[in-house]
Amino acid sequence: MTAIKHALQRDIFTPNDERLLSIVNVCKAGKKKRNCFLCATVTTERPVQVNVVKVKKSDKGDFYKRQTAWALRDLAVVDAKDAVKENPEFDLHFDKVYKWVASSTVEKNTFISCIWKLNQRYLRKKIDFTNVSSQLLEESVPSGENQSVAGGDEEAVDEYQELNAREEQDIEIMMEGCEYAISNAEAFAEKLSRELQVLDGANIQSIMASEKQVNILMKLLDEALKEVDQIEIKLSSYEEMLQSVKEQMDQISESNHLIHLSNTNNVKLLSEIEFLVNHMDLAKGHIKALQEGDLTSSRGIEACTNAADALLQCMNVALRPGHDMLHAVKQQQQRFSDLREQFARRLASHLNSVFVQQGHDQSSTLAQHSVELTLPNHHPFHRDLLRYAKLMEWLKNTDYGKYEGLTKNYMDYLSRLYEREIKDFFEVAKIKMTGTTKEGKKFGLHGSSGKLTGSTSSLNKLSVQSSGNRRSQSSSLLDMGNMSASDLDVADRTKFDKIFEQVLSELEPLCLAEQDFISKFFKLQQHQGIPGSTTNEAEEMDGGNLSRSYPSGVPQTISSEKDMIRQMMTKIFRCIEPELNNLIALGDKIDSFNSLYMLVKMSHHVWTAQNVDPASFLSTTLGNVLVTVKRNFDKCISNQMKQMDEVKISKKSKVGILPFVAEFEEFAALAESIFKNAERRGDLDKAYIKLIRAVFVSVEKVANESQKTPRDVVMMENFHHIFATLSRLKISCLEAEKKEAKQKYTDHLQSYVIYSLGQPLEKLNHFFEGVEARVAQGIREEEVSYQLAFNKQELRKVIKEYPGKEVKKGLDNLYKKVDKHLCEEENLLQVVWHSMQDEFIRQYKHFEGLIARCYPGSGITMEFTIQDILDYCSSIAQSH
Repeated sequence: MTAIKHALQRDIFTPNDERLLSIVNVCKAGKKKRNCFLCATVTTERPVQVNVVKVKKSDKGDFYKRQTAWALRDLAVVDAKDAVKENPEFDLHFDKVYKWVASSTVEKNTFISCIWKLNQRYLRKKIDFTNVSSQLLEESVPSGENQSVAGGDEEAVDEYQELNAREEQDIEIMMEGCEYAISNAEAFAEKLSRELQVLDGANIQSIMASEKQVNILMKLLDEALKEVDQIEIKLSSYEEMLQSVKEQMDQISESNHLIHLSNTNNVKLLSEIEFLVNHMDLAKGHIKALQEGDLTSSRGIEACTNAADALLQCMNVALRPGHDMLHAVKQQQQRFSDLREQFARRLASHLNSVFVQQGHDQSSTLAQHSVELTLPNHHPFHRDLLRYAKLMEWLKNTDYGKYEGLTKNYMDYLSRLYEREIKDFFEVAKIKMTGTTKEGKKFGLHGSSGKLTGSTSSLNKLSVQSSGNRRSQSSSLLDMGNMSASDLDVADRTKFDKIFEQVLSELEPLCLAEQDFISKFFKLQQHQGIPGSTTNEAEEMDGGNLSRSYPSGVPQTISSEKDMIRQMMTKIFRCIEPELNNLIALGDKIDSFNSLYMLVKMSHHVWTAQNVDPASFLSTTLGNVLVTVKRNFDKCISNQMKQMDEVKISKKSKVGILPFVAEFEEFAALAESIFKNAERRGDLDKAYIKLIRAVFVSVEKVANESQKTPRDVVMMENFHHIFATLSRLKISCLEAEKKEAKQKYTDHLQSYVIYSLGQPLEKLNHFFEGVEARVAQGIREEEVSYQLAFNKQELRKVIKEYPGKEVKKGLDNLYKKVDKHLCEEENLLQVVWHSMQDEFIRQYKHFEGLIARCYPGSGITMEFTIQDILDYCSSIAQSH
């Protein structure tokens, strides 16, 4: 053990300026036996630090390493387990309990004894030694009077002290002088013993020789001890005084702490009381306003609004933990609830009365609007009610049940009021459309109800009139709505257009104003919506069941509030859509062309409403009505196309311009004036395409069936009229049809001219046709004159049959026939006659060419010249 102790001192503690005082070989209790050493050490420098160090052998070699160190001042308990029986186990209580088993009881006791000595010498803190033999502790106390444990020599504690360099040198010299010291240790020890005895004897003799000095030294020591005792007494008294002062200071500190704690608690209590008083105290003026405030005057409404806001703030204050358990807080909360319930009942009752009174007041103004096409103004009523908007918001946030009840009552009262106003308004519009009551009867209207009892609008079948009747009725239109077209002029249609526009212009601001009022009064959001919402919401609104969309109570989202606005508007204005549909049916009954005006006006108003809010009630309602108008417009187009299929022509009179061609001209002119800069131009363009194709087909059909008038004349005149109409109106979508009409007109004009010119010079035509046939068969042109049927004599015979006088007579008959075929409305006689003149001259030149080529040198010529032809044609045209 001594060698291990020396090795540990050299390798571990000397480099750290520590001295190893005691060592014990231990292992941890209850675990695998892995031995280590517990070492008690002190530092060589002051202040002295005492440590307990755990040292274990390294796993990689035979050297030792320092593993853990504890300061002795941190040691609380040393438990030896048993003070009577030998037991190698012991515990050391540092930050936790460390259980050890020593290799032997002797080593354990030696180590504990060293710990006890170090505790007595260096530490003020007393370590608790448990289950340690009292004899072991008593043996450790140094003997001698007036000598304290702390005053013992440090060397007595030390079991080992390292030699200094000089001592090592002296021992080496001594061992060199005794060479056998290594081989014979006993002889060397005996020699050292003898020399020690000699030195001890010399020391004793020296001491005895200096007895006097010793006595003096002892006396001085006694005096020093007395002085030390006196100093200790004074120090003890000082220590007692300081202990008293310390106790007093401790008491003062404790008192100050209690005072500070009390002040802190008082400040916190005051803060809590101030919080409750400031946030849960409602002014008496506010309480009086809630209980008795005047809800009719502006000042009273403002006072009630401020009081309601203050009450809401008091009720919504965020209480701190524990406040709700205070009796006073519970009482105040109950008082607030009672005030809220009382004021909510009073406010709901007052507003219901205002709604009822508004219905009576507005009814009294209906009489003055009964003769004018205007709707009553609800702005004054809205202005008065908006004073309660903040109170409605308060009611919505505090008592949603009463808020919802007010909403239902408002819808009930206003829906009945608006229904009366709107129905009277539409009755006035219907009367103005149809004129007086007598005129209303003319259209199948009974009384002022404006309901149609006549047959549905239909187009009468047209028949082609005689040429004389055609001149007097060339501007006649199709018979529509049981009325002749002559009775419906532009002024009548313009009047209808203005009335319909005024109806829409009156309805639009009425709906927008009501929607804006609902949003502001009932505090509902009406931001830009998303198109595509359901339109038939009136069925869902039966009974005013607004809460169907909000099963959890108050609506939380903007979209749900927009739905609520739309539902309220649908309930309030549920009669607008049926009344508009009735008015549209009346307009269509009066004149099916009115659907054009209605389509343009309705489209514009729908476009305007959708720009404001695509999902609003107005946008949705007008969109639904627009569908009906578009359906009537399509029906008007279909009826015209059907009429074209059913047209019949007279077998006794010439055809002229077909009625449906004139009808298309009127329709196109009217449509272009109506749809100028309109939003729904695409619908008209589609209708144009359908109508013009039907017109083309029907013209060809009538031309094929015509017996009195040649087919080419029917085609030429009608397609010329169509071309002239499209050129004048400049309809961009019908450019292709305009070119087609021009081509058809040109083709049939040429065909008619060629066919007609075959009759004035019939024999001459037949003769030259035979000549061309022989040439086509391969006979040379100069050899044709040798053909028996086409010799010069035959040619002269045919030419003699057509002298100038006979040609003029034939042209005059042709002019009369053309004049008989053509109608005066289109005024194509001169155009056709000029074309015939050109064609006749072309034939003349062709005949002259054939004579020159087939009968060269014969000197045969026609008996009239080109100038004669021009003179004949001009004379005939002037004479007629």
